[in-house]
Amino acid sequence: MKRATKTSVFAYQAVYRYLVELIAQMAPGSYNKLPSLRDLSQRLNVSISTIQYAYSLLEHEGRVQSVPKSGYFARGGALAVQALADEHLLQDLQQHASSPQILEFSGVQSLPSLESNLLAVERQLLRQSPRPAGLVHPCGELELRTALAARYTHSVQLYWNAEDVYLALDLRSLFETMLAALELQGCTIVVTAPCSWRLLRILRVSGLRVIELPLGSDGALDLERFARVLQREPVRMVMLASRLNSPHGSLVPLAQHQAIAQLLAEHGVWLLENDLESEYCFAAPPQRSLREMVDPQRLLVFSSLERTVGAEAPYAYLLSRHCPRQLQHQFLARGFRLPPLRQQAVARLYAKGRIDLHLEQARLRLHERVTHLYRQMQVQLGAHLHFQMPAGGATIWAQARTPLDIRALFHRMLDQGLVIAPGELFSLQGDYCQHMRLGWPPTPYDDLQGGLSVLREALQRL
Repeated sequence: MKRATKTSVFAYQAVYRYLVELIAQMAPGSYNKLPSLRDLSQRLNVSISTIQYAYSLLEHEGRVQSVPKSGYFARGGALAVQALADEHLLQDLQQHASSPQILEFSGVQSLPSLESNLLAVERQLLRQSPRPAGLVHPCGELELRTALAARYTHSVQLYWNAEDVYLALDLRSLFETMLAALELQGCTIVVTAPCSWRLLRILRVSGLRVIELPLGSDGALDLERFARVLQREPVRMVMLASRLNSPHGSLVPLAQHQAIAQLLAEHGVWLLENDLESEYCFAAPPQRSLREMVDPQRLLVFSSLERTVGAEAPYAYLLSRHCPRQLQHQFLARGFRLPPLRQQAVARLYAKGRIDLHLEQARLRLHERVTHLYRQMQVQLGAHLHFQMPAGGATIWAQARTPLDIRALFHRMLDQGLVIAPGELFSLQGDYCQHMRLGWPPTPYDDLQGGLSVLREALQRL
């Protein structure tokens, strides 16, 4: 069993927290200049590079703005108040999940990639036709957009063309560009909960007002509650999973599709379909999906090549048949410069069926591992946690059978060299404090057994 050598807070985290508290003390609505790098370095007795890194984190989260030759600025009030209480918890999770000294049970690790295949195809493309540097299409390479459009076309009711596909550097830049093009900045959006902490933070940084609707144990929405929210709130968008609810691990019930589509149509609400996890469902896909039942002019589908190809292709993409001129204008204004050769290589992998084969093998492997994890959890943790076998993905969503301080459990596990994902990270409201997400560690079988034993003993003590 691996153990962490030290769990003390890094200097940049202390600076980060100091700045968060400083912003929180500002008058609501005021626009204030923050201390300079040199001033903070002297005040806090840390290096300028440490201060600069803390500022870069805050700038990435949208909390501060860098003004050339003037310094850093922040607006007090709503943004500072909206800062998540669990932000430090998330930082600890991400920091320790990537540590080689920690046994990672949180499910943070990425899925297998196609890096070697990508490099091989890129070399082949260069040999066939060395491409001089030239203009980069603002919406992405035509070859890749064509491949993605074909992949999402399954019926004559809803088909896609290359002109309906838009690529961006990552999910955050995709959301910012999409919201600006459709004039949806600051709107109210409904999401199902628990929800990916990555998506929740993108929505928050984008300035959206988020309303969370809890999922039932079977993955179903409370349709009456959903209808009341649409009636009482100025909802412009609803984000729903295309198939697999993550991290919940449940499938979107087919029986609810028609009712959901009807409610969206009645209130003129956009469907923002999250297709990030659909490729990792263990069962075969249904014949019809929710996107085929809604108004195509009120449909947006997004995903990321990172979920299928790997971290070497982190590009996000959007499918939309509405407002092509506005979308093209915004993507042109953003000036994304995605590597053309990498895009062409990904398109060739789709065309040759390499990605389909890769996904099939990944699903089989995930199913085998998650099934084994589930069985071992039943034996070792069944008395303390309630959980179900997920319908897909790489993790299991679990709830404590008796009230527990999961945050305290998280820190206790870190002291013993093991990291879990506390459930409160998957809600902007701080819900799911009695839940956790567990995944197979990227280590041998013995570490799985040992890690579950350590977790069982800690749950018994708590």
